[in-house]
Amino acid sequence: MAAPKFVEIKQHLIANIERGVWREHAKVPSENALAGEFGCSRMTARRALTELVEQGVLVRSQGQGTFVASLKSQGSMLNIRNIADEVRGRGHDYQVQVLEQLRLPADASVAIALGVAVGAEVGQTRLLHSEDGRPVQLELRFVNLALVPDYLEQDFYRQTPHEYLSQVAPLTEAHHEVEAVVVDAKTASLLEIDQGEPCLRIHRRTWSRSGTVSFARLTHPGSRYRLGGHLVMD
Repeated sequence: MAAPKFVEIKQHLIANIERGVWREHAKVPSENALAGEFGCSRMTARRALTELVEQGVLVRSQGQGTFVASLKSQGSMLNIRNIADEVRGRGHDYQVQVLEQLRLPADASVAIALGVAVGAEVGQTRLLHSEDGRPVQLELRFVNLALVPDYLEQDFYRQTPHEYLSQVAPLTEAHHEVEAVVVDAKTASLLEIDQGEPCLRIHRRTWSRSGTVSFARLTHPGSRYRLGGHLVMD
């Protein structure tokens, strides 16, 4: 079965970016040009461009056209997206390494973040997410096992913690805090960066209808990641 035209156009654009036909900040063909080339409607071509803009592969400039985005990875502060989907959405290979998956008593800071008593049993996972073999995120996550008792039984090589939690405890609310940090030697080694290179760290708490589900600390190499978002106001 043939792929839909908008998918075909997306694959064509990504392939040309990967091959260096269109380099960083290069202008890509317009909706009209793509519609003519692929024998489809302008709306179909627009959908392909729009999805690549949302995925951080392209960027639009009002009145100027659509351009190849900076080669740094992009994440959105407006949407909580699965890191695996972000990477694959850019047409790249996603890999993960599960570093820790254990049960432990909550210390004061974790207890406050999860809204549990100090000493309550929580789940902790530490995962290293990579894009085309290069680390882009070190994820440290604490989970309220009273709400998600089977969390530590999951195979996080098959699905990310975000994917699993979205299935069993659908998100109703989230809170982010972002800071620039210089990480310790162990973290720098895991992220394959020089010690002293700045990183972006996102602190994220998520809630379901039953209460606080998780608290995550997501650390990204500053040279490989940026945060962005686009708001349309009424």
